[in-house]
Amino acid sequence: MGREETAPEVRWDIHREGREWTPEEWRLRRELTPNKNELIRGRLYWNDEDRLNMLALLLENIGVDRAVRMGDPRVWREAIAALDDPTA
Repeated sequence: MGREETAPEVRWDIHREGREWTPEEWRLRRELTPNKNELIRGRLYWNDEDRLNMLALLLENIGVDRAVRMGDPRVWREAIAALDDPTA
């Protein structure tokens, strides 16, 4: 059975500060982690779903406050502003 058929539905619980998972949360999330880190045509993993799952896993653990300090703050502000723009 492929991972697509068995992947659980996870409700991400991302906060400003990172947090530890309960054993039950880890049981559900473990199934979303790729089997190994792979670089395919210059991108990690095979598809955007795997990339987004890995990003969400890391954001839950590290928190948004630390993540937004990576890169240009202007880019983060523009992305947040675009959330309220239905044309973006």
